[in-house]
Amino acid sequence: MVVILTDNSLLPTCQVCQSCVLADHNGQPRWRGGKLDCGRVVSSCGDRSGRHYQCVMGFHVARIDVD
Repeated sequence: MVVILTDNSLLPTCQVCQSCVLADHNGQPRWRGGKLDCGRVVSSCGDRSGRHYQCVMGFHVARIDVD
C-alpha cells in the first residue's frame, strides 16, 4: 500500500496523485524497480519497505507492506 503522509494523517494516493502530471494513467505514483520514480528518498531503514520519499510536488510518500 502506498500512502501520502501529512502532519496528522495518512491519505490515499488517489486523493493527491490523480492531479499530478507525473502520475501514471491510473493516477498513482510511478514506481520503477521498487523506487518512487517521481520523487527522492528522504529516509531509509535499509530495506525497500522502510523508505520514505518526497515527491516533486512536496508530499511525503511511504510504501507500507501489509502482510
